[in-house]
Amino acid sequence: MSKGRVLCAMSGGVDSSVTAALLKQQGYEVVGAMMRFWPDHKRQDTFDTCCSPDAAYEARRVADQVGVPFYLLDYREEFQQHIVDPFLEDYASGRTPNPCVNCNTKVKFDALVKKAKMLGCDFVATGHYVRRVEGPGGVEFHRGGDPRKDQTYFLWGTPREALAHILFPVGDMEKPRVRELAEEFGLLTAKKPESQNICFVPSTIGEFLSEHLPESRGVIADIRTGEVLGEHLGTQHYTIGQKKGLGLWKSNLTRFVVHLDPETQTVWVGDEADCQWSGLSAVRANYLLDLADLPETLEAQVRYRAQPVRARVVRADAGSFDLEFEEPQFAVAPGQSVVLYAGSRLLGGGIIERRERQLPPLKYPKRRPQAVAR
Repeated sequence: MSKGRVLCAMSGGVDSSVTAALLKQQGYEVVGAMMRFWPDHKRQDTFDTCCSPDAAYEARRVADQVGVPFYLLDYREEFQQHIVDPFLEDYASGRTPNPCVNCNTKVKFDALVKKAKMLGCDFVATGHYVRRVEGPGGVEFHRGGDPRKDQTYFLWGTPREALAHILFPVGDMEKPRVRELAEEFGLLTAKKPESQNICFVPSTIGEFLSEHLPESRGVIADIRTGEVLGEHLGTQHYTIGQKKGLGLWKSNLTRFVVHLDPETQTVWVGDEADCQWSGLSAVRANYLLDLADLPETLEAQVRYRAQPVRARVVRADAGSFDLEFEEPQFAVAPGQSVVLYAGSRLLGGGIIERRERQLPPLKYPKRRPQAVAR
């Protein structure tokens, strides 16, 4: 007897391939599906390693190997609306976005779960390294079994009502074991390399932004003194904490980007102490438990590769929260996600909001160099 009908998101990679094979082996009725994001006129070097036409072909072949039906679902419009357009808007507004968070939140675990229900499926399954745990209050998401591959950071925005309908068959495993299983199942993706880049960016983020956002000449200034130290072609080319590539006129200075002001096109820089955050405010909050059960002291992670740090919840409501770090944190970037944990359990998260700064008046040098930095 079938354990239920599952819509398995297949990307053409090894993780989702093994996910489909495991589900079939475990007795689920599996339907393979890939979400099409690439446009009709795909630019060269975009959507090449994941979410590509070639990946769709490989996913279909894996579905044939596993013995499950496969469908290519058109999500081009949603991808442009929820991922690409906000990506550009964020950089233009002085924020540093994380498109993978938006993709999981708005598309994979929102639109895809709704599509699964339309197709009569009980569950959606993916190859994420996340553990699904039956807790006393219902399904919980916990950090994956492979700490190097844990992907809970990207899933904080999952609608709470969707948790019970999502499966992660490889969530307890380490990556080498997943590849071993792929070999045992005879899957053609067993040795396929992983994709690391942003799928819709053809080369570098800087080049992509230059193609889509206008140049806006501005200045780089010291946040303590107001002294103008350089020029640039747009605040969108900078992020909080950036140290390299500032192009300061005084090349002996070591400075970090501390604050971005797109309205005046000013990049404010300072020393390392100026780039420390004692706390943060977050908006677009999402909680995977009752707000009343949110612990006052928890762990917060402000970047995917950052270590979680202890923090205190100063204030929280349905749409936002404020945190105070136990120790100041370097370069907390607005637009990035702050993700909340209690041990290994994912509690939710939000988008880091820009903090207000006291800014001195600009002081231009008597004679300006002509070089423009970017």
